[in-house]
Amino acid sequence: MDGTGVVFPGQGSQYPGMGRDFFLHFREGRDTFEEAGDTLGCDMAFLCLEGPKEKLDLTVNTQTTILTVDIAAYRVFRSRTGITPEVFAGHSLGEYSALCAAGAIRFSDALRLVQIRGRLQQEALSPGAGAMAAVMGLSREETETACRTLLWETEEVLEVTGYNAPGQYVVSGHAGAVEGMMGKLKQRRGTVAIRLPISVPCHSSLLREAAERFRETLLGVPIDSCRIPVIPNCDPHRLHDRDSTVELLVRQIHSPVRWQETIERMAAMGVRAVVEAGPKKVLSGLVRRIDGNLRIMNVEDRASLEKTAALLGRA
Repeated sequence: MDGTGVVFPGQGSQYPGMGRDFFLHFREGRDTFEEAGDTLGCDMAFLCLEGPKEKLDLTVNTQTTILTVDIAAYRVFRSRTGITPEVFAGHSLGEYSALCAAGAIRFSDALRLVQIRGRLQQEALSPGAGAMAAVMGLSREETETACRTLLWETEEVLEVTGYNAPGQYVVSGHAGAVEGMMGKLKQRRGTVAIRLPISVPCHSSLLREAAERFRETLLGVPIDSCRIPVIPNCDPHRLHDRDSTVELLVRQIHSPVRWQETIERMAAMGVRAVVEAGPKKVLSGLVRRIDGNLRIMNVEDRASLEKTAALLGRA
């Protein structure tokens, strides 16, 4: 294989105005927003385009809006370029976008799934009890040790829940423990910790019960085989198939996102160009840190779409 992989961002990439160009200028984009609104009984375009930010940052809204913009971006990309990717992956929530794009889950079903997923995650802890932070400047071992130390000191949960790239990790847990780690890193030269705009401790053991409750919902949704391979977050050495997807999506809720290994698997499968479809360019930066030999592009608006099409020889 010597081709293109498409990746989809997840929570943390949301902002008011995301997807505006797709809604205003492309039939595929507008149809995607309207399908989402009809499915969920809301004005999805207004929520994505106008926010406000505080409303978008609520997990139950973040999940449906990002899924919508991810799929709108991908549908517009496919229509504009005619390119069929060799493999998909999505970061956290973005894994549902990948499964949609691969034909394993219908878009309408995915919207309902992530809405319920978001509600169960939101209900797992009282408001403000959980938090997440991005940590930069520590090694993998140092980050894991810092989490264990704070767990011992505070008796609150703090775990590495995202192995995003060399020197860039995500921690999740009780809000007090996350704040404690951020405070300690402020005193250490060369390290940075940034609180993420996510209202629950995603991918931590605090969500194990929510994950098991979500299993029943997943079992009620038709899941097909992937027409294009999808690499799962929690076990990048496997690929999604009809028999494994439910279990992989349950595990994903309370297991770390192994993004570095995901991109390394893509490269091992022969991918040489990676296109990020969805809001912002967070994944593009991570991919660049993981493998400098990959060509990296994104589709977030009309300008980035045309630039990506030109780079892929579809100008």
